[in-house]
Amino acid sequence: MAHNGNLTNDSELRHFLDYEAHRHINTDSDSELLLNIFANNLQKTGKFRINEQDIFSAVEGLYSECRGAYAVTAMLAGFGLIGFRDPHGIRPLVFGRRKSLSGKGFDYMFASESVVLDALDFTDIEDVQPGEVIIVSKSAVTRRRLVVEETIAPCIFEYVYFARPDSTIDGIPVYNARLDMGVKLARK
Repeated sequence: MAHNGNLTNDSELRHFLDYEAHRHINTDSDSELLLNIFANNLQKTGKFRINEQDIFSAVEGLYSECRGAYAVTAMLAGFGLIGFRDPHGIRPLVFGRRKSLSGKGFDYMFASESVVLDALDFTDIEDVQPGEVIIVSKSAVTRRRLVVEETIAPCIFEYVYFARPDSTIDGIPVYNARLDMGVKLARK
């Protein structure tokens, strides 16, 4: 599992994982907390082999437990890739595909910026929506928006500082956003 972001309730998650879920946390990393919350939710199924619905349920539980900003990608052994974004869309996450270099099927990729997928000749690049989960298995790509918040609050620093100017976030070219912000600032 990899993630971009910060959890705001890390202390309470750490306490829950230690005293209730009985999971040992080794670091101060939010990624480790997210991983263990997700794994704990999967473990609740009691299954050795999970299915897509189990993954959706585990992420839905994570959404109710984890507060803050996060865009997450993970690979589940024997199952496939997953990607999901926090319900408020604070951190960006994009998803794309390209024809497989073997000529059979497609390759899929998640990234925090569209420019990464562009550079690797991925097409059909789309933003993962806030509160959405995408599962890529050998047989299908399944998308489900589990949480729809009234307030979408992307991080302004993604547009101002973090993202490359040739990237696009939530359908907005970063370069254009910077120009628009500069014009509005100049008018003040």
